[in-house]
Amino acid sequence: MRILLVEDEDRIASFVTKGLGSEGHAVDRAATGHEAIGLVRHEEYDLVLLDLLLPDANGRDVLRALRTETRTTPVLVLSALGEVEDKVELLDSGANDYLTKPFALAELAARIRALTRQDQERSDTIEVGDVVLDTRTRTVTRNGNRVALTTREFTLLEYLMRHPGQVLSREQLLQAVWGSNYHTSSNVVDVYVRYLRKKLDIPGTDSPIETIRGAGYRVCRD
Repeated sequence: MRILLVEDEDRIASFVTKGLGSEGHAVDRAATGHEAIGLVRHEEYDLVLLDLLLPDANGRDVLRALRTETRTTPVLVLSALGEVEDKVELLDSGANDYLTKPFALAELAARIRALTRQDQERSDTIEVGDVVLDTRTRTVTRNGNRVALTTREFTLLEYLMRHPGQVLSREQLLQAVWGSNYHTSSNVVDVYVRYLRKKLDIPGTDSPIETIRGAGYRVCRD
């Protein structure tokens, strides 16, 4: 999952980024409200984690601005403010959930899972050709046979399968799966596609992942 973290405190940003990264999420960070709005305007995110106390703007104003850019992306507010009135106001302003600081990573991860389950556009099961991926149980099968994948391999395959037939560039895949910390010249995408093919390919049949020379990769519908 690709997540935008809007947080100006380096310590908290590092804690959240590393923690969610270990669970296979790709996290981009914006340190200001202005930066966050710009990123949402030009990038696609599955979830936004929004701190209320930002150096350049009130978090509530940023929330309203985010909602003008995207009405469907879940927004989870992170704040030291814990009064009931604050929570009600934020939920009425368009937030999907609210988590009070300090928080445990396990609770944050659970809230994220709950929000993604509520997103009706995201099905638990994705099926493209004879490959079936279940996001709830985090299992993959091809032609009915179980395929064991690492967390990163699973995330890469999920992203490809959520865009069946669409050619995705290496840069798109790098940003979606690994986040903005990797340089675009990195060959990590090609390496992991090879890993996936080694596990998914069946002798005598076409690979479910097709290379489009000079453009990127796509998962074939048939």
